[in-house]
Amino acid sequence: MNHPVLDLQGAAGTLRSWLAEADRVLITAGAGLSAAAGYDYGDEDRFQELFPALHDLGLRSRYLVGVPLPPALLWGYWAVHIDDIRFSTTPNPLYQRLRALIGDRDHWVMTSNVDGLFARNGFAPERIFTPQGDYGRYQCATPCTSAVWDSEPLVARLLAAYDPATGAVTDPDALPRCPNCGGEVEINVRIGPEFVDAPYLPAYRGLQNWLGAAPSGIRLLILEFGAGFNTPGVIRWPGEHLTRRLPRARLVRINPTHPETPADLADRALPVSADARHLLDALTVSPPAPEPAVASRDGS
Repeated sequence: MNHPVLDLQGAAGTLRSWLAEADRVLITAGAGLSAAAGYDYGDEDRFQELFPALHDLGLRSRYLVGVPLPPALLWGYWAVHIDDIRFSTTPNPLYQRLRALIGDRDHWVMTSNVDGLFARNGFAPERIFTPQGDYGRYQCATPCTSAVWDSEPLVARLLAAYDPATGAVTDPDALPRCPNCGGEVEINVRIGPEFVDAPYLPAYRGLQNWLGAAPSGIRLLILEFGAGFNTPGVIRWPGEHLTRRLPRARLVRINPTHPETPADLADRALPVSADARHLLDALTVSPPAPEPAVASRDGS
């Protein structure tokens, strides 16, 4: 494995050069990018602020997949969580800085994040592939159909019946049912084999066509942010495979805990031991100007 680059200014300088030389840019991102942007699922203080009743029950983070909660509590959690992380209209400075960095370069985004932050901060929605789903949709839990539905009206209805003191949705009629079969529903994110992936196939095909149309000599720069080993087959390993397949591709891996890159990629991979915010900070700081020459006493 290649060792991480600890000198942020040096890493920023290399990234500037590689970005200037790139024909195309593929941004890939995992949970670490949204955590750096202020959406850390493991932030207990924020969890207690948003979900005091669940905190009183002993829960400490938003990682609640598989936690057995009664429907009124489960949908109370989903309503507050999705409203906070998916439907906030406040621009996110970190994502906007990343968009400004890319500028008018030919680019695509592939992310395991389901929070919609790329599309909400200036990236073209038709050029974003989200293989793990989107909090903005819900589906039949069976599923009885490949259709999905907009979750924003659902969230609004749940919040109108939500009691922060108990963490529960107080009106049973507000709890969602499948519009097609009347059965149970779940948020359209990849948890198991029931996941409905139909909404994401057009973007998948678009990304594959974009990559497939690239000549072998294309200078592709892959910027990977915050993708660790929770689901390495979604973001981390595909980026390495793509770098190997295209002989002039380069990979920049930005990750504070798992920045290592494969040794066989040698000088075509840059491991950076930092989060996105710190790297973007370094990119916005101009390199120090050289010291002016000091004249000697004889005037030389």
